[in-house]
Amino acid sequence: MTLTDKTILITGAARRLGKALAIACAKQGADIVLHYNSSQSEAEEVRDQVHLLGRDCLILKADLADPQQVERMMSTAVAKTNLYGLVNNASIFKSMGFMDTTLPDWNEHIAVNLTTPFLLTQHFARHYTLAETGRVLNLVDWRALRPGRDHFPYTISKSGLVALTKSTALQLAPRINVNAIALGAILPPVGQPEDDRLIKNVPQKRWAELDEFTRTALFLLDGPDYITGEVIHLDGGRHLV
Repeated sequence: MTLTDKTILITGAARRLGKALAIACAKQGADIVLHYNSSQSEAEEVRDQVHLLGRDCLILKADLADPQQVERMMSTAVAKTNLYGLVNNASIFKSMGFMDTTLPDWNEHIAVNLTTPFLLTQHFARHYTLAETGRVLNLVDWRALRPGRDHFPYTISKSGLVALTKSTALQLAPRINVNAIALGAILPPVGQPEDDRLIKNVPQKRWAELDEFTRTALFLLDGPDYITGEVIHLDGGRHLV
C-alpha cells in the first residue's frame, strides 16, 4: 500500500475515470477528497466504497465553471486535510468544430478544462507542507498534442493544460512534481456504447482497460521523484497515426 495515509484530491471523482482512480488510490492506502458537481448520490456511493476499504473520504461539491466555488472548495480541502496529491480529472468534452463553436462554448471549456486546473494547482502549491514531494496529475488527451478538426474547444483547452503541466513542473520543482496522462479511447461518451469505429485508427486495435489507466495514474502519483513535466500517452499509439 504505497500511498498509505496520503491524501489525494480528485476532481470529478463521482463517476467514470475519477471514480475508478479514487477507489484505486484508496486500495493503495490513500485518503480521498472527492469533488463532484451534480452527481451527489454517486459521490456518496464512492465515499462508502472508500470507507469500506478503511480510508477516509471527504466529499466536496463545486461548479468548476465558477472560480469562487473552486476557491471555496480548495480552501475547505486544505483546511480539513493535509493534501499530498491533486488530480485534475474533471473536464467538459463536447463535439464541435471551429465554425460551430460559440463564445459560451469556448468559455465553458476553457473555464473547466484549463482555468480550474490552474487555480487548483496554484492553491495546492501555496499550501503544500509535507516533507515528501507532492504530486499533481493532469488528465489530457492525445488530441492535445496532435490537434485536428474535431472537438475544437476541448482540444484547445487540453493543449493549454499540456503547456500548464510543463510550465508548472518547472516552477514548482523540486517540491511538487507535475505530470499528465494523454488518454485515447478508454470510455465511450456518456450514454453511448463502445463503437469500434472510434478505434479504427488505433494501432493496438482495442479500447483501453480501466486498470491500465489506474496503474498509469498510480505510477505517476507514487513513482520516482525524478519524473516531472512528463506526458504519458495512454492511447494505444493513436497519436502516432
